[in-house]
Amino acid sequence: MAERAPARRRGYREGLGGEMIAEFLGTFVLILFGVGSVAVAVVGLPGSGRQVVPFGAPNWLIISWGWGLAVVFGVYVAGGVSGAHLNPAVTLGFAVRRDFPWRKVLPYWLAQVFGAFVAAALVYASYHWAIEFFDTKSGTPRDKSLNTYSIFATFPAQYFGNSWWGPFLDQMIGTGILLLLICALIDLRNTAPGVNLHPYLIGLVVVAIGLSFGTNAGYAINPARDFGPRLFTYFEGWGSIALPGKFTWFDHYWWIPIVGPLVGGVIGVLVYDTLISPIIRARAVAAEAREEGPATEEI
Repeated sequence: MAERAPARRRGYREGLGGEMIAEFLGTFVLILFGVGSVAVAVVGLPGSGRQVVPFGAPNWLIISWGWGLAVVFGVYVAGGVSGAHLNPAVTLGFAVRRDFPWRKVLPYWLAQVFGAFVAAALVYASYHWAIEFFDTKSGTPRDKSLNTYSIFATFPAQYFGNSWWGPFLDQMIGTGILLLLICALIDLRNTAPGVNLHPYLIGLVVVAIGLSFGTNAGYAINPARDFGPRLFTYFEGWGSIALPGKFTWFDHYWWIPIVGPLVGGVIGVLVYDTLISPIIRARAVAAEAREEGPATEEI
């Protein structure tokens, strides 16, 4: 009688644990490059003596392209393991469209927020000299320094005043665009790019959002991207600017970059699945019917 091979235990690397590690590391890379690019634009260039003019359009281009490239490399890190959501809004959107199991939503969110928190801490470790130099030069205590806080998390533009609706709408629009275009780019029935190219195009989507909607509220468009670094800045001394998110013209802002992107992400996938997916399915069925043609009988 043949001897049965012993059953091999399923390791964490093969299941949800491995996917969480991938989401953690992919989000870590995303925030490391993204927040790092903001640090360069806000305190790195001015403090290093390499920039003598005030913050302006070139700095915003650094930030926009920094975040776009950050998305590209974050997706490459995690894509083959977890699908590289790197964003709770993406995870929720895919669950709503039944492309992702609901039981994995909270574990993915946890991994994403933790990856963002650790990445923010590492950026701070590298740039805390520049941050302290900037605040000392401006004579601003850390818990009043919106400029250095903005390296890590977002805040609304001053023209919104104390309105929460404007920034909330902005986050819904930005994240809705992001999810709509992600759905289009990964839809193999549509004009989706090759598997090795779609991370670059998703990164370009983020660049485009930054260039077109970024100044409204810092285009968080990702609850983990905002809340992980926001939590870090709270513990590191920025205090109420981080949590509850209070400054001269805004108060209790912390929830808007969380709820706004979640709502916008769901809207984005529903728009694609309602307006585009049915057309693609109908055309595919029609094409199959034409290929089969009418049944004929040999004589």
